[in-house]
Amino acid sequence: MQHQDIMNIIYPYKDKLYRFALRLVNNSFDAEEIIQDLLIKIWKKKDEFMKLENQEAWCMTVTRNLAYDKLRKRKAPHAEIETQYDLHDKQVTPDIQLEQKDLLKRVKQIIDTLPLELKTVLQLRDIEGYTYQEIADIQEWSLNKVKVYIHRARKSLQLQLTKIEL
Repeated sequence: MQHQDIMNIIYPYKDKLYRFALRLVNNSFDAEEIIQDLLIKIWKKKDEFMKLENQEAWCMTVTRNLAYDKLRKRKAPHAEIETQYDLHDKQVTPDIQLEQKDLLKRVKQIIDTLPLELKTVLQLRDIEGYTYQEIADIQEWSLNKVKVYIHRARKSLQLQLTKIEL
């Protein structure tokens, strides 16, 4: 198998992998290094990789593990939520844009107070769009645990946002 063949396989979800790594390690250099380490792991285990039923879930799991290893080494905060969204909508007036930016900043602050597991499930579900089962596979958790964590994370966000509006 050629290097290009592997790249063609992971190309459709390379951006998700990078965003996921970036969200976890809060550093583009480290996120790029994680993706490079992932590619090396795939290359070294290319025969087993080709036999996997869900290669994307495997890649997300390895990316998560590599990111956690980096975090353990340096105890870094998570990526800024602003890096996940483009607020430069030409249809939006400046005052609305400012309100959105303020709200996004507050949401980011709330998310930063959540435990790592809750931040991770929010990233995977609400930003990356993975299903509950895919998150369970990536995190190596039960489906019920994923549902509980997503519920807790969203409930916490909702409670904190309600306090802002009062």
